[in-house]
Amino acid sequence: MKAVALKTYLPIDNPQSLLDVELEKPAPQGRDLLIAVSAISVNPVDTKVRAPKDKHEDQPRVLGWDAVGVVEAIGPAVSLFKPGDRVYYAGDITRPGSNSEYQLVDERIVGRAPASLSNAEAAALPLTAITAWEGLFDRLRINRHEDAAKTLLIIGGAGGVGSIAIQLAKQLTKVTVIATASRPETREWCLSLGADYVVDHRELINSMHAAGHEQVDYIFCLNNTDQHWLSLCDLVKPQGIICSIVETKQPVELNGLKNKSASFVWELMFTRSMFQTDDMIEQHHLLNELSGLIDAGKIKTTVTNVLSPINAENLRKAHAQLESGRTIGKVVLEHWH
Repeated sequence: MKAVALKTYLPIDNPQSLLDVELEKPAPQGRDLLIAVSAISVNPVDTKVRAPKDKHEDQPRVLGWDAVGVVEAIGPAVSLFKPGDRVYYAGDITRPGSNSEYQLVDERIVGRAPASLSNAEAAALPLTAITAWEGLFDRLRINRHEDAAKTLLIIGGAGGVGSIAIQLAKQLTKVTVIATASRPETREWCLSLGADYVVDHRELINSMHAAGHEQVDYIFCLNNTDQHWLSLCDLVKPQGIICSIVETKQPVELNGLKNKSASFVWELMFTRSMFQTDDMIEQHHLLNELSGLIDAGKIKTTVTNVLSPINAENLRKAHAQLESGRTIGKVVLEHWH
């Protein structure tokens, strides 16, 4: 089968950073689905895993954690899907990724693909949607029914996760949503997704005060935790919660939260699959619920750029675009030929 993989970890402008390869088609075991991949999207995790380092892989390593495709075969313990089902998923970082014609994925982290979306539109969603959903409802513990007077600040509103988080918060809760963006086009994007206010992250505290918000109940940090940390401690309300998805270079200084009895929590959407948690199937459930919201016209895809075909050259272009730090929404690749 065709795949795009790496053997050495190189800058993305090096043609050897991602390579077109031929690999053996895998066979499903246990609760695995064998999925014929139709479209994929690229996330910051891809560029972080691929980032230059002094390491060499003996076997080609396939990246990619977002895909839509069709179930071709199932393992003997599968009960949720059958061959021919069209599905979408983000996968498991401990297993080969979706940048290949066929991929094995545990059925518990796979959902029914939205019927109303094309393959490219659907492929943009799983990783960011799972991250946003878990961040809002499992980590920040936003109440989907009773948080009418609460406020949510999303740092990095125009990125992949922010683009979904704004929509989920507006469609499924009553919180006031404040998103950060600094360019006219990113501000407009956040407002088009439903943000109540857009503030400039470069002058975060001043722009929050100018918008009439001294403090907020919930903060979802999707960009540069190190840079924003002191501002986040200042902006979170007493007994509020900060959730981040971006690892820090320095230890997180939590003493600034002590007097407020405020909480800090991480979100990593791979945790459930990585540790085979008892509630791993929650990702299956939330992806199915998201499909329903999409097909009902309440949530829209966040794809903004589609490249074809899926090959090393186009994946290098997608990685480079992400590394520029100026991506709005999601970059998707489709078709293998």
